[in-house]
Amino acid sequence: MKLLRPSNLSRSIGGDLLNLFFLVLCGSLMALPLLYTVFQALKPLDEIFIFPPRFYVRNPTLDNFVQLLVMMGESWVPFSRYLFNTVFVTITGTVGHVIVASMAAFVLAKHKFPGQNLFFNIVILALMFSYHVTAIPNYLIMARINWVDTYLALIVPYFSYPLGLFLMKQFMEQIPDSLLESARIDGAGEFRIFWKIVMPSVKPAWLTLVIFIFQQLWTMQGGVYIYSEQLKTLSYAFNQILIGGAVTIARAGVSGAVGLLMMIPPIVLFVITQSNIMETMATSGIKE
Repeated sequence: MKLLRPSNLSRSIGGDLLNLFFLVLCGSLMALPLLYTVFQALKPLDEIFIFPPRFYVRNPTLDNFVQLLVMMGESWVPFSRYLFNTVFVTITGTVGHVIVASMAAFVLAKHKFPGQNLFFNIVILALMFSYHVTAIPNYLIMARINWVDTYLALIVPYFSYPLGLFLMKQFMEQIPDSLLESARIDGAGEFRIFWKIVMPSVKPAWLTLVIFIFQQLWTMQGGVYIYSEQLKTLSYAFNQILIGGAVTIARAGVSGAVGLLMMIPPIVLFVITQSNIMETMATSGIKE
């Protein structure tokens, strides 16, 4: 019997074209905010305040970026210092959170101990509270342990971000216990099982988590905990430039340039990791 090709089992040409049109339409709607940010950063000042407003830019210019560089150069703290603070806090916080959340999730998902369900219920309950609700208790804790005005006040709180623990636990529960038991029979320890088997199996989960945490840390200002200008982040410095001075309207173009610059690193990270995020788990076809 002749095997049917996949094309013979697919939809009609009209259905495929309709599906393609729907996907293109949805993709275009999602791309509109990105395009608007790019156009807004390239608009001269007269096009920004034109009425009725235009979505596109007629006379693109780089004056907004030049003006931003001039403003940053007038600060008594070098631009490179703000950039270093942001990169250091973002990378350290992201890596630390992925490691801590993954280790805690591995224990919750694949080990049994007293109070396990209670602990996980506390994690789920923590998802209900926003940052603003816990801002005052967090500050009091940081002040008591003398972490205010240090990098630790920005980095360590993200180690306990509950969303990461919840996400990693749900993925690790899909790993067959027989796979881990086989590794233990072969003499592998818990740390080796965690790094060699569990983490590669849940690679899509922690790469997705990297994008979430990276975006939050990259745009974090941290003005509540940081007072020294040498420790402030790039987002805080940009915000001070935009709201500083008597004439804020003249800095509308600079605001567009700031928005584009702050948006580029998360997008680049997503483009680099999207192929891995879309992959299925390596053990998805294994059953007990």
